[in-house]
Amino acid sequence: MLSANARREEIYHLAVTTGLASVEELSARFEVTASTIRRDLALLNGQGRLARTYGGAMALGAHPEASLRQRNREAFEQKHAIARWAASVIRPGENILLDAGSTVGALAHELRGFEKLSVTTPGINTMQELADSEGIEVDCLGGRLRSLSQSFVGPLAEAALERMSFDRVFLGADAVTAEDSICEADHDQTRLKELMARRGREVYVLADSSKLGLRPFHAWARLALPWTLVTDDGPDPAQVQKFRDAGVGVEEAAVAGVEPLPASMCTAKALCERARSYGNLTTAYGS
Repeated sequence: MLSANARREEIYHLAVTTGLASVEELSARFEVTASTIRRDLALLNGQGRLARTYGGAMALGAHPEASLRQRNREAFEQKHAIARWAASVIRPGENILLDAGSTVGALAHELRGFEKLSVTTPGINTMQELADSEGIEVDCLGGRLRSLSQSFVGPLAEAALERMSFDRVFLGADAVTAEDSICEADHDQTRLKELMARRGREVYVLADSSKLGLRPFHAWARLALPWTLVTDDGPDPAQVQKFRDAGVGVEEAAVAGVEPLPASMCTAKALCERARSYGNLTTAYGS
């Protein structure tokens, strides 16, 4: 068995080469407890060599942007709680835009079985989730494929957006701040997000609490008010207050005790009853 120092060096090497170190995978690989791995990651974080993430750590500088596959493993419960809240506000017959990303991809999963929806997206994961949903019409924004995010960006996607408008736009984010809105690794991504936001009547940014207030990159999408941050129920209250003070709406989705909406319940009345349970409606729809 490796010594503690040798194990930590190997953990760092794995994080550099793969982009993300998972507690669960590292525990199995080195045949030590998850608590031991967490102590290793905490030490490497304290040395400034790794940045802690949900369920693991990421190498600083070497691979600053995680792949979509890696992000799908982070903050799983938080992202799906956010996705369930977002699904609850969508109404039959609406025309919505779903950004790329793991949290928005979780929202696409929640929409499977919905009826009378029109969805536009640049994200391959959303296309895959909704490809066999007969009640949903899917339009795809073409352009240049970014392999890390599994999404399309660039002039072709931007030109298509200029001819569209949406009832609701759901954006993902690598990080989000009250002062500068959405932070991303790539300028093409931020340009596309700004255009998406301009085309929506209602704009939501879906971001789990670990992303609030961070500035990991230097590309920003500045959003005009009003827009709504949808996060989980675990953020620092002071961080949430910064958004509210800036005029941003904030919704905190409960991580525990929320079950997915069955496809059989995706009727106008059921959706509104679901929404009312989240505090989104005060009157019934079609009752």
